[in-house]
Amino acid sequence: MAKKPSIAKGTRDFSPSEVVKRNYIFDIIKKNFQTYGFSPIETPSFENSDTLMGKYGEEGDRLIFKILNSGDFLSKVDEATYFRKDSNTITSKISEKALRYDLTVPFARYVVMHQNEIDFPFKRYQIQPVWRADRPQKGRFREFFQCDADVVGSNSLLQEVELVQLYDAVFSELKLNGATIKLNNRKILAGIAEVIGAKENLIDFTVALDKLDKIGEEGVKKEMLEKGISEASIEKASPLFNLTGTNVEQLDALEKLLSSSEEGSKGVEELRFIIETVSELGLQTATLAIDVTLARGLNYYTGAIFEVGAPEGVKMGSIGGGGRYDDLTGIFGLKDVSGVGISFGLDRIYLVIEELGLFPEAIDQSLEVLFMNSGEKEAFESLKLLTLFRKKGIKADLYPDSAKNQKQENKQFKFAKNKNVPFIIIIGEDELKNASFTVKNINENTQETYSLAKAEDFISTL
Repeated sequence: MAKKPSIAKGTRDFSPSEVVKRNYIFDIIKKNFQTYGFSPIETPSFENSDTLMGKYGEEGDRLIFKILNSGDFLSKVDEATYFRKDSNTITSKISEKALRYDLTVPFARYVVMHQNEIDFPFKRYQIQPVWRADRPQKGRFREFFQCDADVVGSNSLLQEVELVQLYDAVFSELKLNGATIKLNNRKILAGIAEVIGAKENLIDFTVALDKLDKIGEEGVKKEMLEKGISEASIEKASPLFNLTGTNVEQLDALEKLLSSSEEGSKGVEELRFIIETVSELGLQTATLAIDVTLARGLNYYTGAIFEVGAPEGVKMGSIGGGGRYDDLTGIFGLKDVSGVGISFGLDRIYLVIEELGLFPEAIDQSLEVLFMNSGEKEAFESLKLLTLFRKKGIKADLYPDSAKNQKQENKQFKFAKNKNVPFIIIIGEDELKNASFTVKNINENTQETYSLAKAEDFISTL
């Protein structure tokens, strides 16, 4: 007996309905990327291992899918190395390539390799799958799409303003009203660590602070103590745990707290510019909110940090994120090229739209018209009319097998019902004689007969 097939954990098959819904999201994101002046690029699904390894930290390296070299890959491993069973050493000898972990590092590699062909500032968007050997759970998969938009070659904070507007435009068109765009700045986090005397513990401090909404104030303080941050430093940072008020009020409080830190003050200044400019321009449906606990990969970002939360009432992690990175291309030898970018979490956005019932009602409708098949002559006449419909851009099809009895005819109607087809067209014996066709409107339970010579009369109603 043949073994029942399966798919790898963290991957998915997508039904026609799911693909249509995913494409609906893709199309809206892509349209807005282009409206905002971003150009598309694509990079290979796998990169040389040395392009990816070491760029995401120890945890990221562990989640990168390695690709075995072709042929007898173990022949390059000497016995001493093999028997030591050091996986890192062995991997470097048997695997030279890996599936991409994200789109940003490959983009940085692209910019460096094509720097003489690019006009800076360069605005690119990229919508492609990525792979991570993560533990699968709701909204988290091992294979998933990222939808990124980045600008490299400009230090202007107007880029951050524009990316906030881009988020707002996309989520408004998707009808995800009430999405919250959280905003912070890496310089503010560095400034806070400096003024409380925990500059050397910056990473540990911010990693713990980032968990405030998950483990609460006491949990954060406990983790900071465990990481070697003194009680005195934690006490100085305590106002952050309950920072409230409007964005302007929070900025004023941060400005006062960080007055002795040049870097922290610079971060407040940058954040204030973005907040005030966006406030002047206005947003359609999204809300912009300061969140000083937001870190999102501190080693990676150097300025603004973005994260988007789903509308209130939906339990879901972030549905978007990004930030400013001042020297990402430096890892490949091209120094001082600043960039800023954002990403849309397609799979989580899909789940949120599904939960809120926001997909268009007719989105699953793969056919507008289905022609019944009553026999050879009738089918041929149907094909001629079907060809006209398709030339007009109408989604139409002919049932391939003719109905020789009532049971087979019922089968065709059942097929149309399952496909959610609103109109059924019948060209039977009587219609052939009269050079006509009959249209059944399934939704309204009505039918009407049209002359074949005046098919446009029906087409104009679609």
